[in-house]
Amino acid sequence: MAGEAGRDPRAWLAVNETAAAFLSRSLSSWPPITLPPPLHRAPLRPGNVVEIAGPSNSGKSHLLLMAAVQCILPKEWEGIYFGGLGRAVMYLDLDCRFDVLRLAQILRNRIAEGCRSAHLRNGDPEPENNGTKDEFQCSLENTLFSDCMQRFLYARCCNSPEFIAALKTVQSQSRREVSGAGIYFVMIDSIGAFYWIDRGSQPARENKGRTLQSITESVVHELRKLLQLQPALVLVTKAPIYGEGTTTANDFNRVSSKYMLGDSTGLGYSRQGEEKTVSNREYMPSIWQSFITHRINLQEEAEVPSVLESEVLPMHTSEWVQPCLKMKEKFSIMDDGVSLIQ
Repeated sequence: MAGEAGRDPRAWLAVNETAAAFLSRSLSSWPPITLPPPLHRAPLRPGNVVEIAGPSNSGKSHLLLMAAVQCILPKEWEGIYFGGLGRAVMYLDLDCRFDVLRLAQILRNRIAEGCRSAHLRNGDPEPENNGTKDEFQCSLENTLFSDCMQRFLYARCCNSPEFIAALKTVQSQSRREVSGAGIYFVMIDSIGAFYWIDRGSQPARENKGRTLQSITESVVHELRKLLQLQPALVLVTKAPIYGEGTTTANDFNRVSSKYMLGDSTGLGYSRQGEEKTVSNREYMPSIWQSFITHRINLQEEAEVPSVLESEVLPMHTSEWVQPCLKMKEKFSIMDDGVSLIQ
């Protein structure tokens, strides 16, 4: 459709087409993207920018890996249904904490699960649970694993200039297909990694144009250009830069004024609420905040027993704040994926 519009802008509209028909045709060309829980609640399409915010150990990076596996897996392969998208992923690692072994583990578990489900649907006898597989089954899974990993592109960035250069590279990469599939997901982990470095950059002559505001404007500009060239879903993680119990001068004055005007017996409760507010406080420039189309907050809660009595899994909560769904979901992270807790 984009190619047709480049030749003739009127090609976007059919003759005697109503607005409802035009919207229906446009939305059908970009169907909603199905992602693993808890990202499945909000309907997402190419062109959306999703911010996954939360403290350390809240499951942000794991959700990125789950979504990446969903993207690089094919919908169907050799007659076996996997339910993936069969598209390429570009993963930009700003935290330098990417775990390729974890990605491989999640991918292999999804492949094994799809093959096992296919055996059950076909009525084939399930292999003995002795930890071994026949040679043909191993070869089949290894071939699919290799095909999927070729659709996973990775770049590590150690500072903002490298990050911006990587975004320019993604733009050129998006013009050609990777293993027969174009880039469909762009992942950034995590957007605030260079916040303090960029904020501390002084606008000196040799460092002109390197302020936090200008760098963020450049990042948003490059991402907008990318989305114009190749409609993709952008998934971004963001960690808080203030830990719980950390306050600034303005936060201290705000708490003190509440204490002076209110009852001293409520100081402990107010202080806890202020600490939580500070830890979740928005610190990115306004141009980034307006660029985000969806936002979900994650938190780590208490631990819950797993299926194995000897194992205890941490429980996480998720809450969509943009759009506001007014509901919290509890989930735990396991080797084979994410499990929702009722």
